[in-house]
Amino acid sequence: MAPRALTICCDIVRWIPVVFITAIIVWSYYAYVVQMCIFTVPSIAEKVIYLLIYHPILVLFMWSYGKTIFTPCGAVPRQFYLSKSDVDRMSRENEEGQKAVLINAAKELPVLNRTHSGSPRYCEKCRCIKPDRCHHCSVCGQCVLKMDHHCPWVNNCVGFSNYKYFVLFLGYGLLYCTYVSATSLQYFILFWKSGVSKDMGHFHILFLFFVAVMFGISLISLFGYHCYLTASNRSTLESFRAPIFQSGPDKNGFSLGKFNNFTEVFGVDRKLWFIPVFTSETDGVSFPTRNNLQANSNNSYQTMGETPAPSAGDGITYPTRTIDLDSDGLLADRQRWMEEGESDGGEKPRGYGTHENGGFNMA
Repeated sequence: MAPRALTICCDIVRWIPVVFITAIIVWSYYAYVVQMCIFTVPSIAEKVIYLLIYHPILVLFMWSYGKTIFTPCGAVPRQFYLSKSDVDRMSRENEEGQKAVLINAAKELPVLNRTHSGSPRYCEKCRCIKPDRCHHCSVCGQCVLKMDHHCPWVNNCVGFSNYKYFVLFLGYGLLYCTYVSATSLQYFILFWKSGVSKDMGHFHILFLFFVAVMFGISLISLFGYHCYLTASNRSTLESFRAPIFQSGPDKNGFSLGKFNNFTEVFGVDRKLWFIPVFTSETDGVSFPTRNNLQANSNNSYQTMGETPAPSAGDGITYPTRTIDLDSDGLLADRQRWMEEGESDGGEKPRGYGTHENGGFNMA
């Protein structure tokens, strides 16, 4: 098969989970609104109440899902890419020489994360110095800012630009399943006790309850886990492999306290916290650290890190850093999360294999 045809086939296959989830939601709308609320619920008042609550939840659920799918995962600014001469030097030099090239190229960049050898993290595929918390996704074929994971259910990378949408998608999905299962429970019990019926509407309601409970149980643990990650200011990748600073690995290196961690993702405007619009703090390239917070303990979080200072890179500014540079189911398995360790110079723990060119492997 020609490479072009193979690429098209792979792209089609990657949309299958999204089409599946969308089909389930469309069918659930028919089963709930038409078969249950219109044809089964006897009270008009009950119908109206059910539908008035159902539709806002559905809109927020689908809105969050769509934003997670179609928001670009975020590109690395071009000043992080090595010049052609530096790339040529990297190909000629030994390990120590490459380290010197990277250190020199990164000295004007707001980069704190390092490899185990102490050099700035470098992506050989994109030929760029990785910003803090950035990782390369082999499925998307690019480095992704503050990458969390690649999610097949949204056919997109979840990272800085769409992480808030993803968490809201999980939360509203759980709320949707809980509401549908709770309001359909009495009719599920009624039809289950009545035995076999020739009315197809009964089967729709019975199946609707089962599907809502099944997906709800799946989402409880996933949503809870990402709430924990948000409160800890960690990504899924960082929860399995702590980011490395000059002082060594620190899983809490970006943690600013639970409330500040929350506002870094959801923003400071409380009215927009639960609306799927972009309100995340920072620029996706430079992030406040725990040491930064301690050094600015007398300042508020709103002012911390917002005083711009010039930095090399075509006039782009980054937050001032006071840190002294000398001073861990449904989506994927651990194998693809741990592969990042190889590209950053770390060793992979025993028991984990590789997916060199596989589906959800990340370089």
